[in-house]
Amino acid sequence: MDIKIKITDRDGVTHEVDAPTDMNMNIMELVRAYELAPEGTIGVCGGMAMCASCQCYVLNDVVLPEKSDDEDAMLAEAFYVKDNSRLGCQIHLTEAIEGLEIELAPES
Repeated sequence: MDIKIKITDRDGVTHEVDAPTDMNMNIMELVRAYELAPEGTIGVCGGMAMCASCQCYVLNDVVLPEKSDDEDAMLAEAFYVKDNSRLGCQIHLTEAIEGLEIELAPES
């Protein structure tokens, strides 16, 4: 099943995309699949929560899984962090996040 997710890219353009929930993908991989960020500027560490290149801001009240210690630690060191910052690689595409709206953080 696909869910709809709205992603605002770093140029301020909002894209409503279909996200497959049956491929074990995450937000970072979704952004890469739709080429919403230039190659090499997102998911640099491969989705291990070791960099903050996939940081995004959650814009609406969709309930997301709690941050892991690794994600918390990475966000503590990242640039442009806000209260609603998350690492896209740590948000898996599930039916529970249908309607999620995010904005990509600026490139650090």
